[in-house]
Amino acid sequence: MRKAASGVIVAPALRDLSVLAAQLADWLQPRLEGATDLRVVNLAYPRGAGQSHETILFDAFWREGRRERWRGMVVRIKPTRFRVYQDDMFHEQFRVMQVLHARRVAPIAEPFWYEADPALLGAPFFVMAKCEGRVAVTIPPYMQQGWVVEATPRQRARLWEDSVRTLAALQRAPLADLGFLHRPGAAPGFDQEWDRYRRYLTWISERRPWPFLEAAWARLDARRPANRPPGLVWGDARLGNMMVGDDFRIVAVMDWEQTSLGGALQDLGWWLFSEAGHMSQARQAVDGFGSRQDTIDLWQEVTGISAADVEWYEAFAGFKIACLLIRLITLRGGELPPVGPVDHRIWRDLARRLDIDWPGT
Repeated sequence: MRKAASGVIVAPALRDLSVLAAQLADWLQPRLEGATDLRVVNLAYPRGAGQSHETILFDAFWREGRRERWRGMVVRIKPTRFRVYQDDMFHEQFRVMQVLHARRVAPIAEPFWYEADPALLGAPFFVMAKCEGRVAVTIPPYMQQGWVVEATPRQRARLWEDSVRTLAALQRAPLADLGFLHRPGAAPGFDQEWDRYRRYLTWISERRPWPFLEAAWARLDARRPANRPPGLVWGDARLGNMMVGDDFRIVAVMDWEQTSLGGALQDLGWWLFSEAGHMSQARQAVDGFGSRQDTIDLWQEVTGISAADVEWYEAFAGFKIACLLIRLITLRGGELPPVGPVDHRIWRDLARRLDIDWPGT
């Protein structure tokens, strides 16, 4: 996938791309029937996005008889030491992409091959099609600079509507074809996602406890929603994980490493929480994007699913992101406070949503 050229490389690891080119060429050769003179070139890391997995873009050129062929591809490598997520969902994300692409549920980069043997690249990996488009990058924030703020209000309105319609379209996913997301011995449906983050909180608390997050968890537990519609969870459901064409329509939904069958409202809650955070970072008015209620109304219209209790799912998304922030700071060698919560806008927003007093106030 061609990502925006702006921003910095934020990949969890970097490798010698000339060596990788030779490795991929040898690996691809037997998978491209009749291919000769195979070359792998133009390798590059995405910029401004892609913190959880090592992802490299490249182009493959070869001959089939007298014909010259070309295909843009992406290799995504399973994390080993830099593990943002506790659960290993690497193969599952590839399989979800296969189902969604085959059923044309939403625009998904075509998944080509999965390699389970870690011998070649040091970990399993998969290769998918490279899509053409731009990404609303996180670093620097897309609401502060770049193509999103430079677009016209009409273009942003088209982007907003198509992104929300695409988010909603994911709930057309055939759950019967996604049974492999059920984990042996794990709770189904809503409880699958709830249990995942109970375990995640325990995981990040191994070095030190986080009383603020424990309080947030208890508050969420006491207010569990009555509305728990079934559905696929994309996971990191936000505009920054969508590729956008020159016409400001979505060409690919990316990054499926947190996928589950935890329910349709999980993604809507994450989207609303995430987009509220990005809007708060805007340095100027960014006309064209629909309001929170506009997003909810359009999502309900497309899915036919009630968004009742979505406020709880927004707060739960904030809890998840707050936990992930600790993990990312730890992995990148940053400093965490010896006591008390992380003084970050995400944590303060979570405290506000759950009516938890901020320490020292």
